[in-house]
Amino acid sequence: MKSVYILRSLTRPATYYTGVTDDVQRRLAEHNSGKCPHTLTARPWELVTVIAFAAPQRAIAFEHYLKSGSGRAFAQRHFR
Repeated sequence: MKSVYILRSLTRPATYYTGVTDDVQRRLAEHNSGKCPHTLTARPWELVTVIAFAAPQRAIAFEHYLKSGSGRAFAQRHFR
């Protein structure tokens, strides 16, 4: 099972990150430990939303959507 997650930076509250993983807690720990270059400068992070998908391809498609212009607007309205 894959999950799409949205993180919010605690040091920069207007900064969000969206990703997909099969282990949300491990991935959050990686973001907060500095192992991810895309999120390194805005640590620490907190989970805002986690959505689990039974079909991995649907999780990946939803993550791509959330990273698009209309997907960002959707996330702003519903998850933030």
